[in-house]
Amino acid sequence: MLKIKELSYPINSLEPYYSRETLDLHYNILYKGYIDNTNKTQEKLENSRRENNFTNIKCLEKDLSFYGSGVILHELFFENLTPPIPTSPDNELLEEIIKDFGSYETFKSQFTSASIEVEASGWCLLVYVPNFKKLEILQCEKHQDLTLWGCIPLLVIDMWEHSYYLQYKTKRPKYINAMWNIINWNIVNKRFREAKNYK
Repeated sequence: MLKIKELSYPINSLEPYYSRETLDLHYNILYKGYIDNTNKTQEKLENSRRENNFTNIKCLEKDLSFYGSGVILHELFFENLTPPIPTSPDNELLEEIIKDFGSYETFKSQFTSASIEVEASGWCLLVYVPNFKKLEILQCEKHQDLTLWGCIPLLVIDMWEHSYYLQYKTKRPKYINAMWNIINWNIVNKRFREAKNYK
């Protein structure tokens, strides 16, 4: 049974870049909904296995992929945020960013543009791909489409309207530009070190 992961910061501490009202809705209602629906889906799958009845398996597997991915991505997203105390990529990550994107400014420009251009509801991610031994930027539709198998998420930004509409309305560029002020690069650095050591 999945449980909600506690935030590591007070719910009003991301202001003015991310309002208390928006985070409260996002975390306490929407994220909780993904937790609840994942638990319900897993319970239904357990019943199917117990009864050896898989007539509804296509729907259940689809729900598990959608709701379960929603849980994982939201937890990565909330962990990626921090009160507006400056952090930055460490030397190891910065060297990789420069190697793979040409410069930090080019990376930031590509990530911002990719975030703004996510179609409908989805996410933007900086990932490390062990098979390629390099960083890539991905757009993810819904919670589970358009991925690279084996990629390891480092930086995750929620581009569903519920993540910004209360505060930024339809102004996606303003939202993503605000996000750069509250990214917890210490977490991104840690994830990158772990990804590089992944066997």
